[in-house]
Amino acid sequence: MKTNNFMEVKFKAQSVNESFARVCVASFCLPLNPTVDEINDIKTAVSEAVTNCVVHAYPHGEGEVLVRVEFDGNDVVISVCDNGIGIKDFVRAREPFYTTKPDEERSGMGFAVMESFMDDVQLQKNGEKGLKVVLRKTLRRGALCKQSC
Repeated sequence: MKTNNFMEVKFKAQSVNESFARVCVASFCLPLNPTVDEINDIKTAVSEAVTNCVVHAYPHGEGEVLVRVEFDGNDVVISVCDNGIGIKDFVRAREPFYTTKPDEERSGMGFAVMESFMDDVQLQKNGEKGLKVVLRKTLRRGALCKQSC
């Protein structure tokens, strides 16, 4: 069943807001009747995408993160956007263990984790600078609840 439902939430790029984003997205997805595993996959990928914004996008101060979730049939499409410094080399950034902050005990596995839990992960420039990560997950059981969920 198609729906044009969506939600957006914007918050400061602070690590304390990562869990808020994760729960917010998961809650919004509940009307599609996801499995527990599907919700956990979405929460993990959102956590990684938001953490990347917090850690990498704004090295000289705080900025904002915008998360948009929309439904496309049984697909959940999640966009995580920042207006930070961006990524120069998308291919290299997606390599497992590549990190721009090795001194801060970063593992460089963020994109690999997102890709392992989602069906599709796209990286896009967000205007002149910044990054937009688009995460897509098809919910296997997904069917819009007939009643209020």
